[in-house]
Amino acid sequence: MEKHTATKLFESLSSGIRLDIYRLLVKCGRDGMVAGQIAATLDLPPNNVSFHLKGMNHAGLVTVEQEGRFQRYRANLPQMLELIAYLTEECCAGHPEHCLVPPAESCCPEAARSPTPTSSPES
Repeated sequence: MEKHTATKLFESLSSGIRLDIYRLLVKCGRDGMVAGQIAATLDLPPNNVSFHLKGMNHAGLVTVEQEGRFQRYRANLPQMLELIAYLTEECCAGHPEHCLVPPAESCCPEAARSPTPTSSPES
């Protein structure tokens, strides 16, 4: 994933409403939800939900499929997994197995080995 794509995805999720919508769609999995169901579940005005879904679709966070007069939205789970992989690909200096150990013991092992700079009095 390119940095530009990751940035676009994060910008699209930066709204609390969009984050709620996305988490709801992730929970629904492959079934997804139609816009009206999303609005009713989250107690939001339908036109507000449609606005946010359009932006999320444009960013690639959700997919939409026409079902008669309704549109069914689904979280783009492969895109989400790709974003997570992008965020974690360099985890713990390329040693993701260190991420499972408490931070004091593993995070940035190179930093733990380096002496902490101390200030010396000026002469």
